[in-house]
Amino acid sequence: MERGVAVHLLLLSLLGLYLRCLCQEDAAVYIVTMKQPPAAHYYDQVKWFGSSAVSAGASGAFNTLNKPRNASRTNTSYSSYLIRLQNLLLRRTLRGEKYLKLYSYHYLINGFSVLITPQQADKLSRRHEVANLMLDFSVRTATTHTPEFLGLPHGAWAQEGGPEVAGEGIVIGFIDTGIDPTHPSFSDTLSINHYPVPAHFSGICEVTRDFPSGSCNRKLVGARHFAASAIIRGMFNATQDYASPFDGDGHGTHTTSIAAGNHGIPVIVSGHHFGNASGMAPHAHIAVYKALYKSFGGFAADVVAAIDQAAQDGVDIISLSITPNRRPWGLATFFNPIDMSLLSAVKSGIFVVQAAGNTGPSPKSVSSFSPWIFTVGASAHDRVYNNWLLLGNNLTISGVGLAPGTDGDSMFPLIAAIHAMKNNTTVANDMYLGECQDSSYLDEDLIDGKILICSYSIRFVLGLSSIKQALETAKNVSAVGVIFYMDPFVTGFHLNPIPMDMPGLIIPSTDDSKVFFDYYNSSLVRDEMSKSIIKYCGVANILGGLKANYSNTSPKVMYYSARGPDPEDNSLADADIMKPNLIAPGNFIWGAWSSVGTDSAEFEGESFAMISGTSMAAPHIAGLAALIKQKFPSFSPSAIASALSTTATLYDRQDGPIMAQRAYRNPDSNQSPATPFDMGSGFVNATAALDPGLIFDTGYDDFVSFLCGINGSGPIVLNYTGRTCEVSNMTGSDLNIPSITISLLNQSRVIMRTVTNVANDEYYHVSWSAPYGASVSVVPAQFFVASGQQQNLTFVLNATMNSSFASFGRIGLYGNLGHKSIIPLSVISKITHDATPRRRKC
Repeated sequence: MERGVAVHLLLLSLLGLYLRCLCQEDAAVYIVTMKQPPAAHYYDQVKWFGSSAVSAGASGAFNTLNKPRNASRTNTSYSSYLIRLQNLLLRRTLRGEKYLKLYSYHYLINGFSVLITPQQADKLSRRHEVANLMLDFSVRTATTHTPEFLGLPHGAWAQEGGPEVAGEGIVIGFIDTGIDPTHPSFSDTLSINHYPVPAHFSGICEVTRDFPSGSCNRKLVGARHFAASAIIRGMFNATQDYASPFDGDGHGTHTTSIAAGNHGIPVIVSGHHFGNASGMAPHAHIAVYKALYKSFGGFAADVVAAIDQAAQDGVDIISLSITPNRRPWGLATFFNPIDMSLLSAVKSGIFVVQAAGNTGPSPKSVSSFSPWIFTVGASAHDRVYNNWLLLGNNLTISGVGLAPGTDGDSMFPLIAAIHAMKNNTTVANDMYLGECQDSSYLDEDLIDGKILICSYSIRFVLGLSSIKQALETAKNVSAVGVIFYMDPFVTGFHLNPIPMDMPGLIIPSTDDSKVFFDYYNSSLVRDEMSKSIIKYCGVANILGGLKANYSNTSPKVMYYSARGPDPEDNSLADADIMKPNLIAPGNFIWGAWSSVGTDSAEFEGESFAMISGTSMAAPHIAGLAALIKQKFPSFSPSAIASALSTTATLYDRQDGPIMAQRAYRNPDSNQSPATPFDMGSGFVNATAALDPGLIFDTGYDDFVSFLCGINGSGPIVLNYTGRTCEVSNMTGSDLNIPSITISLLNQSRVIMRTVTNVANDEYYHVSWSAPYGASVSVVPAQFFVASGQQQNLTFVLNATMNSSFASFGRIGLYGNLGHKSIIPLSVISKITHDATPRRRKC
């Protein structure tokens, strides 16, 4: 499995070659695709029928088409041929000129990334062998209780044999910041069951000084890193970023453990025990493809190389907790190297899940665009860690902080750092010293036995100041606890509970911070003449936050979770595609942490961290998809997506509608019922997804037809797929997916869907609620569908009023055996009559 690869030496030699041979100031990295099909497409003639296929009947048959796992991956002759053609093209086109080829892509797309000048790029673009040429672009990164919240121990896990077998035989590929292989979440010695490496996986484990031999095992079955584009730009910092799969950031270790970390790993942070952690599919295998780094994020050229390698290695699922830094330029958002390589991955049978992005709550903020990618937004779950501040005037203020409380019911005097400075401290230092970063300027005699008050300013957000240093300061001056109040200039910043090894809390609300400081200031006794403070009369008691509390108002969509509708292009025209697809737990998520992780400074040196984002939501779905793939090995990526979507819940724990936060400031006071553009199909239901009843299946050809339906897309589709577009009027609403989104309902629209029964014979009836300003009818309104058979459904929508505001409804398919499939229905603009002038007949 492992082989010695002196990757750091190779990268240094690449950089040296660049510096010696290509010093032009205008050189840049370009991603070039060629017209010949990649290996995954070239061998696509070989297919097989899944075991669930049955003979065609009156309603059609369910034929699951899958390629043998090793058909194209083990035959390297065609891949070698493509690489030779790429090299020949460069030599002929740039004869005698200096350039540097970074990667050859040959499995999912046929192309390469190369460092060249704009003039050289123009030469390449004119070659008949070249299909497409694009500038490289940057990308960025976007649990102890969530298994219980999702019902896994007594639901999905229990049904399939428990956590010891959950995800067995499935390989999840993670494209992220790498992994810390020493973490117990990734050990293969904790399982009592036989744990062989799946035969269909052929990846390797890089061996370097930071990632020594033995780092991989039967759990962590593959690990590579990709950084050529970053190195060539001079952005790679070998000290921080590690030229190996090792995680110097923490983000990749965290996301990987959420999806597939071992079951029952104790979470101990700052000496406190917070329960035991588990991934969603604790017996699944992990393959790591590091393409993002602490100091700069990442670049598309490296990410595409990672995706290409993951598919060639034979992963079953690709998890991307990353998004582009900007909306892709061009005819449509879908036409970019990352999304198009993922389309080929889906063609190869790989389920692809991606974070929606953390740029909410504004509309059209989603950063995952294509219908073949399963896009996940972030929700809160029911576990919260609250601590409280009880003031001397009996006012209670809530805070955050994984910290103990002060002793008993005693009240302790309050003193602000800015009022506790030594006499020789100047006012110029007040801002820095108010953050409690240096104890040498503070008067210990004045602070001893009091609660120290510190400012939480923008410097903490930027990493220039830290909670850990403030706690060290408090200990050095004999404070009994610490309270951080929020600087009024820090707004819209999501604050995770931070571990503290002494009594303390952070007041996250600027309004509450003002209330607290007003009380403190009003309690100060000053000398009438000098106005100097002579007595500190304000007192408080900190009630600890080490014990979790549980809320019935979850799940709800977090304010930072990116929203739809899906933007089709840079003009922000709406695509007929629902995004996100689903929401999953993403807020305050415990996960494994790298031993040198620096992404969250407050968890440095810890083995677990609690962080938030859609980056945490996506791996929840990756792990749950592994459970579905394990139970239904013949399911296509679209079938897995359908099972997750149609079974999602629309209600919170109190049976009320799922709410969506609408503002950065005081988000819980600014929320309203979530729409499909906030939560997609709803909140994931892990147990129901393993028994979906009906599925909506969509294939590669359908996605290509959808792309061909975009006006002017023919040449681009040909360039990326090698397919010549026939006449296509297909839009996103015509794809056989479990949602209907119409950006413009011009009078009337007929939508077709086909469902396949993957359960026993069942009778279904259909009910629906129409979006405001539209009417809906469904044929048939009831039907019988045998196991393995298909049923066609026709939906007719008519505009009943003119409106440019989005409205929503849903369609429900309810079976007599208890299955139900819910289809979100979204209509944005509605026109009741055709405004086009018509010529009057004589």
